Amino acid sequence: MQNRHHLELTWLEDCVALAETLNFSKAAALRYVTQPAFSRRIQSLEEWVGTALFERNRRGVDLTRAGEVFCGQAPELIRTLYAVRTEALDVAGQEQPDVVFSATHALSFSFFPELLRRNDKIVRFGSFRLLSDTLKSCERLILQGGCQFLLCHYHPHMHINLEPEKFFSISLGLDRLIPYSAVSADSTKPLWALNGRKKFRYLSFSGESGLGRIISNTASINRVKRGMEVAFTSDLAATLLAMVRAGDGVAWLPQSLAEPEVKNGTIIAVADKDSDLCIPVEIRLYRPATKMSKAVEELWRIFVEAQQ
Repeated sequence: MQNRHHLELTWLEDCVALAETLNFSKAAALRYVTQPAFSRRIQSLEEWVGTALFERNRRGVDLTRAGEVFCGQAPELIRTLYAVRTEALDVAGQEQPDVVFSATHALSFSFFPELLRRNDKIVRFGSFRLLSDTLKSCERLILQGGCQFLLCHYHPHMHINLEPEKFFSISLGLDRLIPYSAVSADSTKPLWALNGRKKFRYLSFSGESGLGRIISNTASINRVKRGMEVAFTSDLAATLLAMVRAGDGVAWLPQSLAEPEVKNGTIIAVADKDSDLCIPVEIRLYRPATKMSKAVEELWRIFVEAQQ
């Protein structure tokens, strides 16, 4: 291939999206661009590199060996470019005022607002922007430099796509995933039970969800899945909570999100808190290991000191 282009950062971000999805239409949708325009940008990137990065075939798209090498380095390069830009603006006294957090849906409803309220130093710090999405989307965002912090639930059974040598993290608190049901008509017991005598309707998190990753990799829950009839799947904990409240089935939900409904008597746990069906999880905050703006580094120091 003959190099006729100057490299554009957009192409690198496109490349990461296509490497992740291995599907042109899905990657184009992630990048908010038409598929023909997306294909042209990938072709321009390949011309700049000088070799094919993706192999098109009947099944879809595969990475070439050159593509595996290039796409393996691209996220770090994107992050570094954004970090250098931020540092340059910082030195020039033009740092961007917003600190951008990405948070999974469940924590953006419950934990994040409380986190800001309970720490005076954080509240006085300045302007924040919160982007709420699935864990998969939050991972993509921080990998590509679209936010400085990622807030999510964490458990050793789950896989998180943030390499420890490239991202620092601290634990900000503990939570628990508990199976909940609506309360029966006489308000004394759960509407749905996990005793295995009859199938119960299971309200499931999708694979895009971090909580879904934890639940699907927990042996004790997999054992009771023999009695599960998957009735509904969602990315959103709030959606599953509403369906539990309406009596549509059982869902494993963060205790921090479900507690107000439990106190109101509308839902009830269907397993004892000490049962192996109740999963202790951490609430973790992630940041890139690369140096960030003075404001962001100061905020990270506040978080770290608050845990000591």
